[in-house]
Amino acid sequence: MGHTHRIGVPAHDRLGRMENGYRFLRIKSELSLTQMNRRECLGLLGGAAYLTKTAFASDAERASLFSIPKGTTYLNGARIHPLSKKSVQSIQAYLERRTLHPVADLDYFDAMEDRAKRSFARLINADPSEISFVQSTQVGENLVVAGLELSRTSHNIVTEELHYRGSLYLYGELAKKGFDVRFVRPRENRIMLEDLAASIDSHTKLVAISLVSYRNGFQHDLKAVCDLAHSKGALVYADIVQAVGAVPLDVRSSGVDFCACSAYKWLMGDKGLGFLYVRSGLLDTRLKKTQFGGDQLDEFQDHLYSTGPSKGMPPTWTARADAGGHFEVGSAADLVVASMNDPLDFLNSTGVSAIQNARRPLMQKLMQEMPRLGYPCLTPTPETPIAAFGVQNFRPVAAKLQAQNITVSFIENTIRVSPSIYNSEEDIDRLLTALQS
Repeated sequence: MGHTHRIGVPAHDRLGRMENGYRFLRIKSELSLTQMNRRECLGLLGGAAYLTKTAFASDAERASLFSIPKGTTYLNGARIHPLSKKSVQSIQAYLERRTLHPVADLDYFDAMEDRAKRSFARLINADPSEISFVQSTQVGENLVVAGLELSRTSHNIVTEELHYRGSLYLYGELAKKGFDVRFVRPRENRIMLEDLAASIDSHTKLVAISLVSYRNGFQHDLKAVCDLAHSKGALVYADIVQAVGAVPLDVRSSGVDFCACSAYKWLMGDKGLGFLYVRSGLLDTRLKKTQFGGDQLDEFQDHLYSTGPSKGMPPTWTARADAGGHFEVGSAADLVVASMNDPLDFLNSTGVSAIQNARRPLMQKLMQEMPRLGYPCLTPTPETPIAAFGVQNFRPVAAKLQAQNITVSFIENTIRVSPSIYNSEEDIDRLLTALQS
């Protein structure tokens, strides 16, 4: 059966970044260090989350969390999520502390990293020891693929064409090198479980999916995928960058083996940092360590100036046994950690289900009204933060929206709309009215 096929470069990639519609606003903070006294600055990193009461009490209260300029409708959280005012304050506080106390506060920065891991682990129902910092979602997926030590002759990989384009590039390049890579195509804008089942066999080592597709918001039944893969002896990797923080995710109940995300989408942090989850028991058994660096160490002795029995000994060390000890070759981006501890607190205290429930009416309205305007809906359900619609010629549509300060994404003959907690029904109405004109 011809499972392996070539992956062409999508038209939107050839058009260039501005032409393909990956447009987003650079939200400038109105805050500065001069607006806060020293005590306020140093207290921000450990401060409370955004709201102590239930979220979404009003449109005004939601909007007050972010510095979205007046007259701007930002419906592009799936591309990059604006930083909240609280996150900007935390970054500024970090910078002051980093500038004035770079050595004395090392324990403080370590505690900040530990807090982020614990908060993220709580969000997905994992143990903190199963969480490692990585640079990005794609780095996490590459580390998993490398650590599985795939054989060209005896293993195959199953993935799907609603997976992220960088991932399709990864597996497409493996296919060029002779690996048996099986790409499952979507039907009816979704990946059917029976189509995955037809491609998975006893030689499948990895099933790699996007839990929520960046293309159209389709969401897999993660437990069903894991049950299917595990029944054949395969492991499951899920790209969760468009899911975590936007839809409920429980790694324990789903049984997923690996998942990774970056911080700058629905976790509301910044670029340069992400999280990789590896299910307990897989490290150094089914997933080998492929990179080595100082941050993986618990203890190191070079014995260069030792006396007594250790004099002249070669270096000795012990490595950390947790996921960080497996993957964290170098230092984490603490500036990004500073940007996301408050959002993680907010997500945990509010509950992702509450966010999903508040967003659902917006998604339902989009999916109902956009087809009436001539933009067919390509998204199966309103449960995720992404709705995609067909468009024949995006350039005049993009120009029309840009003129009215409405920001969405245009990806290969589709309009992708992705509202977040700062959006209201008024924003959806503004988009619909602009498309009617």
